[in-house]
Amino acid sequence: MAKKLVIIDTDCGIDDAQAIMMALAAPNIEILGVTCVFGNAAVKNVCQNVLRVLSVCEREQIPVFKGSGGPLVGASNTISDHFGTDGLGDVLEDRDPQWEDKIQREHAVNAMIRLVSENQKQVSLVALGPLTNLALAVRLDPCFPEKLKDLYIMGGNMEGKGNVTLCAEFNFAMDPESAYIVLEEFLCTTHLASWEYSCRNALKWEFFDELINQDAPAARFMKTITSKCWAYSKEAMVNKRDVYFGPGFVSYDAYAMAACIDGSVVTESIECPVRVELQGSICRGMMALDRTNSLKKSHTIFVMTKCNVAKFSQLLMESLRQPCKKSP
Repeated sequence: MAKKLVIIDTDCGIDDAQAIMMALAAPNIEILGVTCVFGNAAVKNVCQNVLRVLSVCEREQIPVFKGSGGPLVGASNTISDHFGTDGLGDVLEDRDPQWEDKIQREHAVNAMIRLVSENQKQVSLVALGPLTNLALAVRLDPCFPEKLKDLYIMGGNMEGKGNVTLCAEFNFAMDPESAYIVLEEFLCTTHLASWEYSCRNALKWEFFDELINQDAPAARFMKTITSKCWAYSKEAMVNKRDVYFGPGFVSYDAYAMAACIDGSVVTESIECPVRVELQGSICRGMMALDRTNSLKKSHTIFVMTKCNVAKFSQLLMESLRQPCKKSP
């Protein structure tokens, strides 16, 4: 069976690292490249984080491209320290001083357009961070979306519950204009894992302990980068997620990646038009679902609502069993 061709667009924090490792472990996935964008950390840190993940999994041949360092318009938002200032928990001291030499010279947006144009209708694009690179791609090549096979997004929200602002999810709040453009102009089949979907399908903390204590380099890496991160501590202060959904382990970006790897992980979705709000002091960056067709849009997307948690858990487990032991 031919492998599914994938481009991963990421602001590589801890959950992005988990999602990337999930794709690396999937036998049906071929990663054409990883494109980097600001978000969980400055884009230079994101590039280094991706290189580190690929190194741990012994997949350094996959090309990495540096992309947008800030939102489409306006000043850059303050980088979140949800996963530490470097995006990977502020625990990695042996950074590679030669990392820039390992990044492709081609800009991430140009690479994205080229790779998709070379493999028209064959590439699944998985977007795990702010959607700036995608918005720039459609501005440079208006035909870019129609050349994609499909698009998977982790971001946005369904019910106006926000995690960084009162009503908006982080990835969309970091660049609302880009989120608006992508959800208006990418007419390819689009699947979206929202913040609420991820939180409602949280796993038990006991599963997280089992996950990171496996005997493999990837698991040890994940245990290290989560060791001092409050977002991965069940004893941490109560946050918005706990208030809305109760406690649990949530690897946000992995939900979108799992859907790309195995569509049966998603057991229920809502198909409807959506729009990202660009105005207002409270609702800017919020995604609204139009289930009554009030907007009269012709384009719908699939907003995930229910997950096969057993299948998702298995993909997570397999993702941290890397690199695979080679036969003697």
